[in-house]
Order: sequence, then structure tokens, then C-alpha cells
Amino acid sequence: MDLKEKLVSSFMAFEEQIDVTSQLHDVRTSAIKNFENKGFPTKKEEAWKYTSLNAILKNDFTVFPKHENAIEFAEVKKYFLHEIDTYKVIFVDGKFSSFLSSTTHDGLDVCLMSSALTKPKYKMVIDEYFNKIASKDETLTTLNTAFANEGAYINVPKSKVVEKPIEIIYFSTGVENALMVQPRNLVIVGENAHVQIIERHQSLNENPVLTNAVTEIFAQKRAIVDYYKIQNDLLTANLIDNTYISQKQESRVSVHTFSFGGNITRNNLNFYHFGERIDSTLKGITIIGDKQHVDHYTLVNHATPNCESHQNYKTILADSSTGVFNGKIYVEKEAQKTDAFQQNNNILIGDKATINAKPQLEIFADDVKCSHGCTIGQLDESAMFYMQQRGIPKKEAKALLMYAFSNSVIESIKIPELKQRITKIIANKLGVNLGFDL
Repeated sequence: MDLKEKLVSSFMAFEEQIDVTSQLHDVRTSAIKNFENKGFPTKKEEAWKYTSLNAILKNDFTVFPKHENAIEFAEVKKYFLHEIDTYKVIFVDGKFSSFLSSTTHDGLDVCLMSSALTKPKYKMVIDEYFNKIASKDETLTTLNTAFANEGAYINVPKSKVVEKPIEIIYFSTGVENALMVQPRNLVIVGENAHVQIIERHQSLNENPVLTNAVTEIFAQKRAIVDYYKIQNDLLTANLIDNTYISQKQESRVSVHTFSFGGNITRNNLNFYHFGERIDSTLKGITIIGDKQHVDHYTLVNHATPNCESHQNYKTILADSSTGVFNGKIYVEKEAQKTDAFQQNNNILIGDKATINAKPQLEIFADDVKCSHGCTIGQLDESAMFYMQQRGIPKKEAKALLMYAFSNSVIESIKIPELKQRITKIIANKLGVNLGFDL
């Protein structure tokens, strides 16, 4: 039985476990039918032209872990942003860990999706927000919707400035020979509210993992959301990350994606505008080697006037690694005075490394300021020579140039301790001590 058949045949038993009479029954049923009809995406689809899941799907994944697997804090401490105090929502093999979590809060509504989807007090919120901007057609998103049960639910009330960042971490213990998990996150940020969120998926041993995650973020009027994704997993881990963002008038949402680890990583990032004077920021750094594969697929849908979006993705590819960037800016007829910028810069430092880049603009308004650019090249030999002439060893000179290449994205991180952490990870990826005072 292949993975598609296993998932479809398991759906009925899954629904009976959680309550077949729940309000989401019709939503789940429609979603599983979509997945059953379409199956997993293939390279025949334009959006997946450069990314194949065939090798991953050959694993015999367990889709419902049978046991709760406890882990000690000392085993995973290094994965937390322990330099500062944070709220923590932690999952182990897809199940909430109250032992590792710290959700004591002041005025925040932080709980589990399993609670939000089943408790009557959340019914109005779920009816209004759950599965409202997530794609009803994209096959992996609908697969997640069909089995949506556990994940983080965060509701920031009106005018609330969350004092500490919120960390959402999904650990995979590797107890199963191969594991598939499908976390579902829902983040609602009220008018004039501000929140910072850090998300990470981390394997603790080298057994294969496939994570198919969906996150819906709703930013109300004048809300500010800073979302950071740290992707630095083991080479046996695979991540499909689907994030959908709805922005209301004068809201500001930024998403930073740092892709360093994992086998195959696919990031689907979609912004939708529902008001004027909205600001959307999409930034990313990818540094990979070996046979790693990272695919960024972005969409900003400008549907209203006087809005801005800024995309800046930096990629460094070594060995036989492969990168993909498919960025789309869509400007509807009503979206006059749009200011949209997209930049994708790539450095190849391996003879067998490959980048497939496809920046796109679709503009139906006539009073706009839109631009996109893409560069592919190697390190500047003259700059290398200049640095070596001044006593900097070749390895360090190479690393400094690559760090400088990434710096415009690093500098926009708003959490100082996270900026330090990302800098350390980059230094480790580049194999040098960059000499920063951390």
C-alpha cells in the first residue's frame, strides 16, 4: 500500500476518533476527496516543475504515532532561543508536550488546535477563520486540512503588544522507523496588536520524517506580525510548509525563512491583501550543500490600492544541491498605487549546484511601481584577491563574502538574540569562525 492509499484508507478511522459529527466533518470530507482525486503533486504540474517527491514517498511512513514519546529538556535545550525568555508551544511526534511548553500568558489566548477545533467556546472563531485562506485546491494543503487536529492556536487580542516572542517547535524523536506529521497552526492578531513568532521543525535522530504543515495567519487593522522560520533539520528530514496570510488595512506582516538543513524543503508562502496601506515583507536565506533541495514558492496578491510588498531571497548553493525560486506578484485592476519589489540573488560555489529561478509579475493596474530582478553567479574573484592580499586566508575571505551577501536579510531580524543565533548557524554552515562578538 503506497502512502496515498494509506492516508485515504485511514481517513474514516481518524474522523471517528475525533468525532465524526463535528462541525468540520464536511470540510474534512471535501478536503480528502480533493487529495484522493489529485494525489501528491508531480513535476508535471507547473508549480512543482523542479521539485519531485518520489524518493520521499517510497518510505513506509507511520501516519499516526501510537505512543507518546517523552524527551528531556536537556536533550533539546540547544534548539530553544534560551538567551531570552519566550512563550513555548512544543510538540513531540505531533503531540503537545506540556512538560516542555510554557504558555503562561497575560491576556493571550494560546492553546492547542485540538482544543480550538472541539471546544464550544472557540466555535465562533473557528467558523470565522479556520480554512478560510488556506487553499481548497492545492493538494498538500487539502491533505493537511483533512487530518487537521493538532498544532498551535494563537489569538492576540486587540491592542495587545506581546512582550515575549512565541516559539513553536515540532520535535520528531525518531522512535518510528519513518514518520509523517501534519501540524496545523492558526494565528489571529487583533487590531493594533503586535506579536513575534519563531517556528522550527527538528528531528532528533536520522530516521526519515515528512512534515506537511499548514499555517493560517490573520492580521487585522494596523496589526504587526513578525514571523521567523528556522529550517536547519537533519538530512533525513523533509518539510512541506504551506503558509497563508490575510492582511487587513494598514497591517504589517514580515516572514523570514532561513533554510539551512533538511533533505527536501518546499516553502509555499501566500499573502492576500484586504485593505489599503498594507505592508508585506518576504525575506529568506538559503545555504545548502550535498544533495539538499530547497524550493521557495511565493505569491503576493495585491487586490487593494496603496499597498507595498518587498521580497528579498538570498541563496548559496554548494556541492550538488538544488535551489528553486518561483516568486509571483499579482496586481489586480483595483490595486492602483501598488509598490512591489522582488529580488532573488544566487551564488553557486559548487560545479554541480543548480538554481531554477522564475520571478513573475502579473499586473492589471496602470498606476503602479513594480520591479523584479534575479542574479546568478559566483564569488567575486577580485574581492577574494583583495582580501587575501591583506592577510585574510582564502577560506575566511570566502566566508566573509558569503556572509556579506546574506547580510541585508540578517539585518532585518528584529529579535537581537535570534539575529545572533542565525549568524552562528551561518558561520557553522560556512565552516568558519567569523570573529563576531556574540
